[in-house]
Amino acid sequence: MSKNDVIIHAKNLTRKFKMGNVDVIPLKNVSFDIQKGSFTTIIGPSGSGKSTLLNLLGLVDSPTSGELYINGLKVHEQSDHQLTKLRAKYIGFIFQSFHLIPVLNVLDNVMLQLSFSDLPKSDHKEAAIDALEQVGLGDKLRNYPNDLSGGQRQRVSIARAIAKKPEIILADEPTGSLDSKTGEGIISIIEELHKLGKTIIMVTHDLDIAARAETQLVLRDGEIRETRTKDQKELMKVY
Repeated sequence: MSKNDVIIHAKNLTRKFKMGNVDVIPLKNVSFDIQKGSFTTIIGPSGSGKSTLLNLLGLVDSPTSGELYINGLKVHEQSDHQLTKLRAKYIGFIFQSFHLIPVLNVLDNVMLQLSFSDLPKSDHKEAAIDALEQVGLGDKLRNYPNDLSGGQRQRVSIARAIAKKPEIILADEPTGSLDSKTGEGIISIIEELHKLGKTIIMVTHDLDIAARAETQLVLRDGEIRETRTKDQKELMKVY
């Protein structure tokens, strides 16, 4: 693929922070490219740096050193206001714990996210309804999160992520709190989003789910120890 096909370029990303008098480095000199429209999973044991990496890619944290580009833009050269706009334009998040607001109904939960987008306010309701219909919840608009099953809540989370039509979907253990059957339904929705051209980056502990992606990044001790493609049938365990 050409350089123009790269939507995320990471070069020597490092994240360091102080814990007392000790330097903690959850991510060390990580470099990779993510192609537009690709499906990538990030795997590794607890403490390997997966969530730290996802937070950097989602622009909710900044690297201590290294370079990160989103669609050719140098992230480290952007102001906080520009980063907020960049995140709103390009990135949708799906969380393991859903992060829904219990006092808002399903429709309002999705519409709230749109308030941070460039979409005109007059279009928010239609965009939210379209997203909820896309995940099979068109009949749950007035329900509240506590009325829903875990799988339905995660579908609301997905609808919230895709309503603003971002190019990149970041998913942090989206099936981690679900049973296997419900989790399969969530992965199927994510795979459909990939088929529609979304760039998917997903953290998972499930090697079977990881192997369904085109590329797997294997992290250990804050470093990428291995990059695997879907054609390689056996994904080496590093746990």
